[in-house]
Amino acid sequence: MKNPALRTAFTIAACVTLLAGCSGAQEQGGAGSSPPKLEPLSAVGDGEGQLNLIAWAGYAEDGSNSKDVDWVTPFEQQTGCQVNVKIGNTSDEMVQLMRSGQYDGVSASGDATLRLVYAGDVAPVNTSLVPNYDTISSFLKDQPWNSVDGQMYGIPHGWGANLLMYNVNVVRDAPSSWAAVFDDAAKYKGKVTAYDSPIYIADAALYLSKTQPDLGITDPYSLTTEQLDAATELLKKQRENIGEYWSDYTKEVQAFESGTSVIGTSWQVIANTIGADNKVQVNTVVPKEGSTGWSDTWMVSSKAAHPNCMYKWMNWITSPEINAKVAEYFGEAPAQTKACEHTTEKDFCDIYRATDADFAEQIHYWTTPQTKCVDGSGDDCTAYSEWVDKWQQIKG
Repeated sequence: MKNPALRTAFTIAACVTLLAGCSGAQEQGGAGSSPPKLEPLSAVGDGEGQLNLIAWAGYAEDGSNSKDVDWVTPFEQQTGCQVNVKIGNTSDEMVQLMRSGQYDGVSASGDATLRLVYAGDVAPVNTSLVPNYDTISSFLKDQPWNSVDGQMYGIPHGWGANLLMYNVNVVRDAPSSWAAVFDDAAKYKGKVTAYDSPIYIADAALYLSKTQPDLGITDPYSLTTEQLDAATELLKKQRENIGEYWSDYTKEVQAFESGTSVIGTSWQVIANTIGADNKVQVNTVVPKEGSTGWSDTWMVSSKAAHPNCMYKWMNWITSPEINAKVAEYFGEAPAQTKACEHTTEKDFCDIYRATDADFAEQIHYWTTPQTKCVDGSGDDCTAYSEWVDKWQQIKG
């Protein structure tokens, strides 16, 4: 990464430790259930003068971390909406904060979005009121993690894949399968790393869908009790070879640079950061089984006190120039297709495969598990709260 401040600026995580009450709506989405009937905004009027956001650190920079990194101040100057940002360190924390009704919007990952939708914490979005929505990558629109029954519940912001990363000087066989961290993990016992979140169960489920087809897994987020148990058992076996789990990506950088980790799940930004330091040579790959990943969505609170400012923000943050700034600073693919014309690093979008629909097709984006299967296959799937219980069993 060219921006060293990024390494310590923020923590990106999906929570392992639950905050009180954060699972309250996780059972939503059961058989026959639907989100509460809420109407989207019909027109954008004058801003209300204020905007209260919950965001991943790095998504709403105002120059306080670096005077050269500021896209909030120009927004405030143009709209009169003074922005107040509460950093959400985990998806579960963001869900809990949104329940308070004190915020206008949130940059939610797919392991939070449906919880917010089914609990009635966020409102459907009128995409016609966000002009920049038209040129957002089509493969990020109308997806299971950001829409219900054809209704969008947010505006896509940025995305990325969960990759297999390895130290090329230690792992010499250039693995092309997730078997390297599951069935073959004992080869690197104590130096395997994995993402620290219940949503990581989907990685095991994806692997099992290819290696044990008799289980009948068709979607890694739509698991029956039997399928969830199978993924749990695989992860319990993996646990014997794990050196450490990570949620703060800077910790994985340190682990690979120190040699305490040599193979595991990663993000492209982590590989880039390690490569920039020239301490360790790593490689990343989307294994043959495919990959999980994330697509973050700006969502509007159903209790928003400043909805006009929120809509103005969603259009601003997905404008080509601003979306490019955020993507480069954060280390992800921009959702806005025209952002690639404005990146400082000219090959940035090539590195992150930003407009590569074929690459995006390989990714199974984080989607909150529901009892009503998110792939539409039935009403006998396991809910996120059950995944949380299993994850606690896995880690012991």
